[in-house]
Amino acid sequence: MRMLVRLILGLFVLKAVVASPRFSRQADLDSYDSANYDVDLDNSNLENQDIYDYEEGLTIDDPQIEIGTLAPPDYNYPVPETSIEEEAEEEETEEEEMPLKPQLVPQGSGGSGVLMGPDTQKDMPTCLLCTCLGGSVYCDDLKLDSVPPLPKDTTHFYARYNRITKINKSDFANMNKLKRIDLTANEIKSVDDRAFMGMPQLEELVIRENHISQLPALPETMSLIDASHNNIGTKGIHREAFKDMTSLLYLYLTDNNVDYIPVPLPDSLRSLHLQRNNIQMMHEDTFCNLKDFNYIRNALEDIRLDGNPINLSRTPQAYVCLPRIPIGDLI
Repeated sequence: MRMLVRLILGLFVLKAVVASPRFSRQADLDSYDSANYDVDLDNSNLENQDIYDYEEGLTIDDPQIEIGTLAPPDYNYPVPETSIEEEAEEEETEEEEMPLKPQLVPQGSGGSGVLMGPDTQKDMPTCLLCTCLGGSVYCDDLKLDSVPPLPKDTTHFYARYNRITKINKSDFANMNKLKRIDLTANEIKSVDDRAFMGMPQLEELVIRENHISQLPALPETMSLIDASHNNIGTKGIHREAFKDMTSLLYLYLTDNNVDYIPVPLPDSLRSLHLQRNNIQMMHEDTFCNLKDFNYIRNALEDIRLDGNPINLSRTPQAYVCLPRIPIGDLI
């Protein structure tokens, strides 16, 4: 009877062991290893012991561990230092990319033939002292006290807001391409009478805001003359100075001491500014032709005489050929 009880208890223990999860997993692992790797279980006691020890730490409630690939850590790799030779090559590349400096012009104006010397401030070439763009030379606000020698191909010259006191005949000698000269706001007191006569293509002259008392002779090619804000008086304009300027469009003599309208004026003239002078009278044929009542002067549509001691209503016949009455006092 005692043997039967032991047998029954042994069966219950065996059934419990077989039904346990640990045994099931071990059985599955053993069958998997035997089927795939043909492991000799008799000679692998150490491996079985390792597996057993590993499984001893696991329970049914233990969370499953998902094995994956971890992202590599972020490393800040050091940047290799630039060698001396590479730095030199980079500096050479930067120098090649820099804009080119103005080139030395081989010959200047005024018969000097050079661009170095006292006529160019600080012994510098004109195109380094000034700015040369194509045929234009800009020398504004450089404290110049004289006209610098210019390249022979100069077409436009600007030297505004400087300290130039005199215009010499040699300053623009042999400048055959020069079309415009602008000397606004200098300290010019005298101009050689034929200083601008050697330029066959000169069209525009601006010498406003200076101290000029005598308007120099100008070529017949002029289209714009601006000598406003000077000291030009009664004898400051040559007789019939503008008669043969068949291309003259604009004549500005504002803020001077002129006491008459400088007739005859070319038919091409569009704008005449004489405001704030000392003009006191006007003739009836100043603008019109009294011998031809059919004559109409369509071009001259801008006449400024305001600021003069003249009564425009006293000479009504002087405006019959004009498209507009001059601006000024009518009383």
